[in-house]
Amino acid sequence: MPDSMSDSPTTTTQVAAGTGDELVTTPTASAPKRPGGSHGVVFRATDLDFYYGKARALKDVNVEIHRHEITALIGPSGCGKSTFLRCLNRMNDLIPGTRVDGRIEFHDQDLYASDIDSVDVRRRIGMVFQKPNPFPKSIKENLNFGMKVNGIKPTAERIEAVLRKASLWDEVKDKLDQDAFALSGGQQQRLCIARAIAVEPEVILMDEPCSALDPISTLAIEDLMNELVTQYTIVIVTHNMQQAARVSHRTAFFTVAGMDQGERYGVLAEHGDTEKIFTAPADKRTQDYITGRFG
Repeated sequence: MPDSMSDSPTTTTQVAAGTGDELVTTPTASAPKRPGGSHGVVFRATDLDFYYGKARALKDVNVEIHRHEITALIGPSGCGKSTFLRCLNRMNDLIPGTRVDGRIEFHDQDLYASDIDSVDVRRRIGMVFQKPNPFPKSIKENLNFGMKVNGIKPTAERIEAVLRKASLWDEVKDKLDQDAFALSGGQQQRLCIARAIAVEPEVILMDEPCSALDPISTLAIEDLMNELVTQYTIVIVTHNMQQAARVSHRTAFFTVAGMDQGERYGVLAEHGDTEKIFTAPADKRTQDYITGRFG
């Protein structure tokens, strides 16, 4: 996928079981354009293994994630997609007994070096979870809390700015003091995105952010991602392959391995430009998954 894509329609795989050996492509709207500017490497995972206690969850993951792009992580349940995502901002540190072998670099710096502050990592690399999880506070206080904790002075102008970035301002500007739980599910998720960007991160990680939403709210979140990627690097875990094809620039396909050795762990089978992954994958496991043969 070139750095600057044309406006002409492209094709993406129609995901359906029983489509045969050939991948099926259908005309769709244009794939997302890559915003201008440098597309340097933000994350680089090298020979990454991850363990929950003695149980290996990921093995030999090698991948790069690029600046101002949306990278989709796809694959069957239990293949380590979310585990890998949480490795990128050290959320797994909060789980006792976990261990990382290998290396993850963030702007060429070892993310797990002993002198790296994991709290600062999670400020710079924000996260949005599968189910909307606003605080049991007002809309305004949901935004104020994170800013105060991170030493950012909450102001009316800043609150408006982050809500505008999250495409939520027009819907909530007259009810900022109302309970966040009064919002719809899609609005709550956009509030959580606003809360994440309020602390001025560089990267936004999203763990199946649309799985609990209706189709209209899902489309709103996808449109929002395409707006935010001009300012942030985004990594999204999704089980929705049509979504991955619609919104991402690059796709990484994880699958399960090790069963023949009495283990079960995730491996990265293939990664690359989304168009290529969905129309001409190099690995048969990828083709089998996106055509519905397994997963």
